[in-house]
Amino acid sequence: MKLTTKGRYAVTAMLDLSLHGREAPVSLAEISQRQGISLSYLEQLFAKLRKQDLVLSVRGPGGGYKLGRPEDRIFIAEVVDAVSESIDTTRCQHKGNCQEGETCLTHHLWIDLSEQIHQFLSSISLHDLMKNRDIQLIAERQNLKIKLTAPQGTGAHSERALIAREEIAGR
Repeated sequence: MKLTTKGRYAVTAMLDLSLHGREAPVSLAEISQRQGISLSYLEQLFAKLRKQDLVLSVRGPGGGYKLGRPEDRIFIAEVVDAVSESIDTTRCQHKGNCQEGETCLTHHLWIDLSEQIHQFLSSISLHDLMKNRDIQLIAERQNLKIKLTAPQGTGAHSERALIAREEIAGR
């Protein structure tokens, strides 16, 4: 299976939105900063996700994006499908012209594998991923890193940065 960057980034961005969007909409700039995905690329992905009603945009100050429905009803295969990614393990894009215009010996094996992968991703929701302890730890680490790299400001910010540094050092 070759899942391209588009599908991986869409799933990563949706998971970030799930983790951080419970209280208020999340800006694409925040997702970009946390996940290291270019803002323009996220804009393209979120336009496709919005067309499939997986996300909703919120305008105005404090605007951004929120999930289009609860995270336990958004499945990874839907996210991948929304950004026009095909989960295709064949060389012929399911056409059956793999070997000089004819179906190759293993064509049906690769078709079955593609279907199994799609079924697997259809069984995993964003909520399932959010419950994963490893994912929670990674999200915490990313949040601390953002706090540490934020521009220096008032004393309150400096105190938060010091606390964040101490938390990281303690781990």
